[in-house]
Amino acid sequence: MFVTVDGPSGAGKSTIVRHLANLLTAGGEDVHVTAEPSTGPIGMLCRELTESVTGPALACLYAADRYHHGEAEIRPRLGEGRLVISDRYVPSALVMQRFDGVDPSFLWQINAEAERPDLAVILEADPGVISERLRARGPHNRFQRTPGSSHSEVRFYRQATERLAEAGFEVLRVDCNQRPPEQSAEIVRDRLMTFFASPWVITPP
Repeated sequence: MFVTVDGPSGAGKSTIVRHLANLLTAGGEDVHVTAEPSTGPIGMLCRELTESVTGPALACLYAADRYHHGEAEIRPRLGEGRLVISDRYVPSALVMQRFDGVDPSFLWQINAEAERPDLAVILEADPGVISERLRARGPHNRFQRTPGSSHSEVRFYRQATERLAEAGFEVLRVDCNQRPPEQSAEIVRDRLMTFFASPWVITPP
């Protein structure tokens, strides 16, 4: 299975992914954790250029990394029978480049052929909670330094989630306002258990 975890900056994605992987491993699953930008050559270029490249150019660079990520890492691990969890994926692509004014339809089109996850987890939190967490830890990139970024990011994720659902993605929304990351991970684990308990079919690419 392929599971992705996305959500606003400060929602606790990486912490929840770590707890989820531990829970699934303890339950006997062979888990592979990855993230975007990837550790591949295009992903490294994304990290290097995020602060200086903007708009469609950066959006296309991230999309290129996503396709290479799928080809070089995600699909091979799935082929080995492993459960793959990605910290950030297409939902983040539908959000972050909007801070540069990129049209949502363009973002959707350039990511349309990316490997579709069996479950897309979207973490949700109040903008005020997100802002407080970002102030405490400090911004990680230029998008998080944009005035009012938390409110915009929450709104963009809400719109992206609606778009994903309309396109037939299996989406799980998890409220992270007051819930500790361990409990959020348990909610995702429990949803995945419903997949394991009943037959399901992988849609071929």
